[in-house]
Amino acid sequence: MNSVQGTADLSQGDQQQGERNPLLGTQFLIPFDRIRPEHVAQATQVLIAEAREGLERLALAPQTGFGGFLNDLDSLTARLDVMTGVVGHLDSVVSDEQWRAARRAMLPLVSAFYTDLGMHAGLYAALKAFAATEEGRTLDPVHARFLNLSLDGFRRDGAELPPVQQARLKDLNIELGEVTSLYGSNSMDGISAYELYVPAERLAGVPERVQQATRVQEGEHAGQHRLTLHAPTYLPVMTYADDRALREELFRASNAVGTGEGRDNRELLPRILALRQEKAELLGYANYADYLLEDRMAGTGERAMQFETDLTERTQPAFERETAELEAFYHEQAGEDAPALAVWDTTYWAEKQRQALYALDDEELRPYFEITRVLTGLFEVARRIFGVNVQEAQAPVWHPEVRFYDMTDETGAHIASFYTDWFPRDSKRGGAWMNGLRVGGPTESGFAPHLGLMCGNLTPPTAGAPALLSHDEVETIFHEFGHLLHSSLSRVPVRQLAGTSVAWDFVELPSHIMENWTWNQGALALFARHHQTGEALPDELYTRMIRARNFRAASTAMRQYSLGTADLSLHTRYVPADGDILAYTRDIFARFQPVSPLPGDARIANFGHLFSSPVGYAAGYYSYKWAEVLDADAFTRFEREGVLNRAVGRAFVDAVLSRGNGAPAGELYQEFMGRLPDPQALLRRSGLA
Repeated sequence: MNSVQGTADLSQGDQQQGERNPLLGTQFLIPFDRIRPEHVAQATQVLIAEAREGLERLALAPQTGFGGFLNDLDSLTARLDVMTGVVGHLDSVVSDEQWRAARRAMLPLVSAFYTDLGMHAGLYAALKAFAATEEGRTLDPVHARFLNLSLDGFRRDGAELPPVQQARLKDLNIELGEVTSLYGSNSMDGISAYELYVPAERLAGVPERVQQATRVQEGEHAGQHRLTLHAPTYLPVMTYADDRALREELFRASNAVGTGEGRDNRELLPRILALRQEKAELLGYANYADYLLEDRMAGTGERAMQFETDLTERTQPAFERETAELEAFYHEQAGEDAPALAVWDTTYWAEKQRQALYALDDEELRPYFEITRVLTGLFEVARRIFGVNVQEAQAPVWHPEVRFYDMTDETGAHIASFYTDWFPRDSKRGGAWMNGLRVGGPTESGFAPHLGLMCGNLTPPTAGAPALLSHDEVETIFHEFGHLLHSSLSRVPVRQLAGTSVAWDFVELPSHIMENWTWNQGALALFARHHQTGEALPDELYTRMIRARNFRAASTAMRQYSLGTADLSLHTRYVPADGDILAYTRDIFARFQPVSPLPGDARIANFGHLFSSPVGYAAGYYSYKWAEVLDADAFTRFEREGVLNRAVGRAFVDAVLSRGNGAPAGELYQEFMGRLPDPQALLRRSGLA
């Protein structure tokens, strides 16, 4: 396995190599404080050469013997995977031109290697020969699954194509890596480049904490407020700012990310789609969605699209009712002669409507969600349900704001460690995510711990207050921790099947289900306390929060459907003859919004989930809703038997969190629930059934 707990087990050569280039070290803790962009080129060269050497040895196994064949295959790219993951991570959190250049130089080499690996005739032949041996025919279920998936992976990677087509596939993979990386850099640059300085009077209605956080203390703009497109600033302004022109200005700037001069993703989108489609056709599939979804729960692009369509049709009546109610409320407040609602108005007026209906302002909740207390409460929830203990520890980090933790099980055994990096920076990409860095698990010498991280762009602390989170941000932390648990509690003995290496439309189940505890009063009692007084979240405020939970649930769902439908349409139906991609997706989005999008709607130019990596969520954005159906249904068992019930938590660990891709996702789900998922569960929870 690729994880070891210290440097004591390293060979002298490994230690010396790691000292010269920290990306080549094999110690458990990654020396983030010493890794620099100039280390990437050498590490890439060394680790690809190392993996190629191992590849050629495996290909000779029919002549030299199959001893340890599957384990060697599983660990073949372990060190290379860690290195590329670390480089990609650092380019996401401390990005600059040096990091981007280093990663851009790395990607073609890595893409070429993995393409060669997936089409290596000798290794494919060796794998088939091993499958025919007595050992290959009598494997335990997990290793048998690894063998079968590996054989199928070779077919899906082009191993059966003729040489000319294999060469073309290699070119496609290399170019996809380059173009999608550039797309992601353009998006990050567009967000980081924007700033708007405004006087205090233009922020009327915006919470005081945001005004304090954005106020410039010195220099040319002293006394003004610096607004950016980072979520902790952008979202409160769009939600609360009375200045309609300011909301419009920020919305237009956000919508234009990915279209600026020198960082225009509109030029890259057609190429990315064309490369993906050509790859799918080369491998014998009608479209890219069918290629990707073949080994996922949905199975085909058409089935995924039907899933989105069915949910849309069921939600449409409630959506139309919500839209009419918002329009009526708006004109009651602003007058019948007020201008028509625009896209920069809906969030603002929906918040006004929510406050009028439920007397609830999200800002009332923030004092009860101080980030340190939220994390402490999250870890306590995890201890009670899943039997894990989390303690802060020390490790080299990439930024002073980063924190590091160890996770142990009920016996005190170290099972995982992880980093957190929660606040926005100009050098950090937007959104929230969890990454695995090192895959641990059972080994001949014991259990090797896992290593992962969680990142976000949450409300940061100010000079006068700690980081006070919205409830949405609390959900985000719980969501990412669900992914982390899936990675950290894995007990799969095969690295490539461990943790989150599951069908993409199953991977969001552990993350979505964790969000439920942020709505449960018993769980909230563990951490929702006023940061100054220590007062528990009042029952009356909790009641209002629950009453407002499904406010505009149909509109929220329709937004998700719109993204999933646009994604699937681009990867199943779109052809260049359909015209400009922005116009094509604008027409799709328009069907799901309460008001018309901008004529030049460009959000698809900043949709990193789909286009900032060769695969990512491409043709898979539907999986968020797919997994929500699973989570809404699975949580009913916790509700029935106890939301903090250790026995149910143990069953979820045993059936889902510890099993990775060791069995088909549907089987794991049925093992936990004892039946197939109920498709109505999500609509019921959202008040839409």
